[in-house]
Amino acid sequence: MHENGLFSIRGGAKALYYRNKECKDNLIKQEITVKAPNEVWVSDITYFYFNNKTYYLCAIIDLYARKVVAWRISERNSTYLTKGTLKLAIIDRNPAPGLIFHSDNDANFTSYTFMTYLKEHGIKQSFSRAHNPYDNSVCESFFKTLKQEEIYRKDYRSEKDMLRSITTFMEFYNNSRPHSMNGYRTPNKHEAAYYKRKAVQKS
Repeated sequence: MHENGLFSIRGGAKALYYRNKECKDNLIKQEITVKAPNEVWVSDITYFYFNNKTYYLCAIIDLYARKVVAWRISERNSTYLTKGTLKLAIIDRNPAPGLIFHSDNDANFTSYTFMTYLKEHGIKQSFSRAHNPYDNSVCESFFKTLKQEEIYRKDYRSEKDMLRSITTFMEFYNNSRPHSMNGYRTPNKHEAAYYKRKAVQKS
């Protein structure tokens, strides 16, 4: 219950009140252009149906190059899903303290476990305003692309086939699909160009 932000009214009301109050800051305010990788990550969860089951997909996107830095699929929409996805991103990217992590106010992102994990890694948390999809438009746009170009176009034969196909799409999205915000370069090429410029400046 605590992992999903649920507390006894009598026992945890005061702590929950102050934690929810802390969750109101929107640090990016629809500013979706950043100057470098690992400045702002945005995240959300979408769902889809396959073989009479509901699957939940959590993705984390680096705003600089619109690169998908981590994703996971689960049959449960839980803190375990969001924290597991974040853990993959941190292991792969090793961001410096001060990174902003932006999401909505769902219980998966406001649970004590998740918020503590962010703080342990020096990550600042930012939240969309309630019922305002424009505050997290990058994730909304990515999920639309994922469903239109992959999930709704494929007839998966099995869960294993579904996972393999979505993995292939994620690799295609980062490596081969041009993005207008990157000057029609792929996320990986746009990010690589940034690090190349930085290396030249240091030399």
